[in-house]
Amino acid sequence: MTDESAGTKSGFRKQWHYMPQVPVQTSPLFAWPPKPMKAIKWIAGSWFTISENVILVILATLIWIYASPSLETAQTLRLEWILPVYLRNIILMTMVAGGLHWFFHSSKKQKDHLKFDAREVPSKGKSFTFNNQLYDNVFWTLGSGVTLWTLYEAGMLWAMANGYIPSLLYSDNPVWFAVLLFLTPLWISFHFYWIHRFLHWPPMYKIAHALHHRNTNVGPWSGLSMHPIETVLFFSSVLIHVIIAAHPIHILFNLMHQGLTAATSHTGFESLVVKDKSRLALGRFHHQMHHRYFECNYGNLEVPWDKVFGSFHDGTDESHEEFKKRRRDLMG
Repeated sequence: MTDESAGTKSGFRKQWHYMPQVPVQTSPLFAWPPKPMKAIKWIAGSWFTISENVILVILATLIWIYASPSLETAQTLRLEWILPVYLRNIILMTMVAGGLHWFFHSSKKQKDHLKFDAREVPSKGKSFTFNNQLYDNVFWTLGSGVTLWTLYEAGMLWAMANGYIPSLLYSDNPVWFAVLLFLTPLWISFHFYWIHRFLHWPPMYKIAHALHHRNTNVGPWSGLSMHPIETVLFFSSVLIHVIIAAHPIHILFNLMHQGLTAATSHTGFESLVVKDKSRLALGRFHHQMHHRYFECNYGNLEVPWDKVFGSFHDGTDESHEEFKKRRRDLMG
């Protein structure tokens, strides 16, 4: 569906500037009956092309080699090495979120091509800190998001350096080393659904998650714009490595996957287009619908929890009517 045709439809589709092909599909990894060829194609698209996973594995490796403290240094919690890690993470987030915001929203280099929401970002509003969505998002992303991301990273490296959590070397088991990288996005998706559902429990929503949901029309800085309580829960997926042995590269990959893809997934555009071809998948219409409608699509597409528990909105008119009925039932 083109940008233009999305705007000429009636009903649900008329609410969006651009919609991808619907129904939106979850990953075929957990399909029943199994779909092995589709699963292989999905894995190839996620890991054997220019994709976020591949970029982040390379980035995590380079950062471990060139821009991280050694485990020997990390044995003692000292500002001398934690502050440079914090500065590095601020630079990473600013380059990704700031670069995407400049490209798509400030300079409009891609115009409105593949843009989900016709409205512009940033928007002013009294609900935002500083009465401005962009300033609000930057403040909470760097002040809460990157700060707690760094604290998790420092804590995990310190614990690994002192033998409090198990460690894994590539030479110990190179196959499992690679498989663990593959499993990380699936684990993050599994974890995110349950954390997100908890944050939509009314008391937690009021205390913490409402801050993130100020953003009904999202931009790259919106992804990690969270209350500190939510940020602590969001990055807690990395604590799986208190039990499962990992290398620092796995720790970095896990944390950067959550931190940096929070920016890319909230870009508001489906993908980066170069020479009329989509070169890098970015935002997902699936999550864009969550920010507009709230009570659907709590998880990611990698693990189909929303389908299991009846909160999946696949972007069709029929699914939207079912969603509205569920919401009426919830409201009594």
